[in-house]
Amino acid sequence: MKTSKMKWLWENMKGYHVIYIIAIFGAILYNVLQITIPYVTQHLIDLFLSGKHAAENLATRRDLFFGLILAMVGLTFFRTFIVYLDCMAFEKVSQATLYKIRNYLYDKIQRQDMKFYSTYRTGDLMTRLTGDLDAVRHMIAWVVRSVVESLALASSTMIYFFFMNWKLALCMLIIAPLIFLIIVLFKNNVAPKHRLLREKLAVLNTAAQENISGNRVVKAFAREPYEIEKFNTCNKDYAQTNKETALTWLNYFPFVETLANLMPVVLLAVGGLFLIHDEISMGQYAAFSGLIWAVANPMRNLGNIMNEFQRFNAASAKVMELYYSEPEIVDAPDAIEITGRLQGKIEFRNVSFGYEDSDIPVLHNISFTANPGETIAIMGETGCGKTSLIHLIPRFYEPTEGEILIDDVDIRKYKKHELRKSIGLATQDVLLYSDTIDGNIAYGNASLSLEDVRKYAKYSAADDFISKMPEGYDTIVGERGVGLSGGQKQRISLARALAVKPSILILDDTTSAVDLETEKIIQNELNCLDFACTKLIIAQRISSTRNADKILVLQDGHIIEAGTHEELIARGGYYHDVVMLQTGEEGH
Repeated sequence: MKTSKMKWLWENMKGYHVIYIIAIFGAILYNVLQITIPYVTQHLIDLFLSGKHAAENLATRRDLFFGLILAMVGLTFFRTFIVYLDCMAFEKVSQATLYKIRNYLYDKIQRQDMKFYSTYRTGDLMTRLTGDLDAVRHMIAWVVRSVVESLALASSTMIYFFFMNWKLALCMLIIAPLIFLIIVLFKNNVAPKHRLLREKLAVLNTAAQENISGNRVVKAFAREPYEIEKFNTCNKDYAQTNKETALTWLNYFPFVETLANLMPVVLLAVGGLFLIHDEISMGQYAAFSGLIWAVANPMRNLGNIMNEFQRFNAASAKVMELYYSEPEIVDAPDAIEITGRLQGKIEFRNVSFGYEDSDIPVLHNISFTANPGETIAIMGETGCGKTSLIHLIPRFYEPTEGEILIDDVDIRKYKKHELRKSIGLATQDVLLYSDTIDGNIAYGNASLSLEDVRKYAKYSAADDFISKMPEGYDTIVGERGVGLSGGQKQRISLARALAVKPSILILDDTTSAVDLETEKIIQNELNCLDFACTKLIIAQRISSTRNADKILVLQDGHIIEAGTHEELIARGGYYHDVVMLQTGEEGH
């Protein structure tokens, strides 16, 4: 962590520091005002009820009598008004800080590398953005206020007690160190349980998120009972941990409550003796009795405060982990601007790559060149490194060795955001948003007119089926494109990639779910685009690779064949075998 939790919290309250400080002083003020009523009560009793001159004072000083009563009423209303404004101020600051932190975290998550998303589970991230952040808000709005209230109330009351009779005040204060010792023991016991509780909540949310996202798979295999039982296990585990954490305080509460309840006993025994021996007046005894709660309650509240503080401590640690996380792939200090369109020349020079969480390299010494406007097809068996190779171009990952150049410039010298804006990417696993078809196609360029959207849909052979829908391009697609076939989603994804008019178009098995006739239409349309772009196509169908300017065949991370359709068939290698398998005739 870069800083302490409380300092981090204070930094994120920037812009509201003055309001928060005023709110803290307000909390001190309205708790100090708690002693005014017993103070006035003390004087009313001593002057007009039990004092030596009570009857005389009641007859001759009625103005003071009614003045003190009105003062009690006025101070009560004044304190209530202060409390209301103060609670509003604490809530305003907490909500504003929560809003600021949540936006910052979401922005931070959006800018992370692919490695980040493979490290953190979706459910865990959702927990940090919701439940953990709520614990942070609760710290600002309630925990800090409770600490200030308890300290102000207990301190001002004890000062008042010492002012009235220091001996009796000292006798009552002897109990406090024992209560503090119990609270320290409680803190040490409950802290690890709160950390475990946050982990259990993340596991629960992850289980729910994965089940809901994969509902089709669940239903396809009739695994509803299994998933229900799995969620029930996670839920029971979380509930048990939550229960154990909550019940921890109950192991210590009886001792704190017993010690706090000894105060009235001390007052009755010691205060009674002092009253008999005229060391205190009846009004002072009444003031002690009326304010004893102001010392006992803060001591009782220490457990709840410590419990909530440990909750904040565990939650803020997880939030701050995201808050201070930094992507590993960043712009170089001297990164250059991309002015105009890139020509689209791509060159791999001795590129090797492997994932950090694996000791096995994925790509080995890859070298090839794609000239502007060319179409490069990439083939190979599953797991040979095809997708990893194309993910290096927009810098989703960095090569471990070698360099990748676009227009003869190392891609690490380009600004990452601008580089990616020049690349159109459509994958086999399509993600569509819960939006209109129009909105999904224009996702990369929100200023597109409907006419332009239709143009790119025609390029991807999607316009026909979209136009037949009841609401056409205004049709709302369900989450992740529910309601559309695999081929329809792929065509919308391709239209989305084309709509940014990329200099480089990367298609990762994008037409695998469409029929051969539609695939042929798409290929013809891609050859007639109204803008120039270099195309990299991962495909397993010969129909997708036949007309490519160059075909690369990967095996175990190596390029084992490179050439045109005719050249590779003539060599009689892997590509030749695939052609024979798919067509049954050599050369076709």
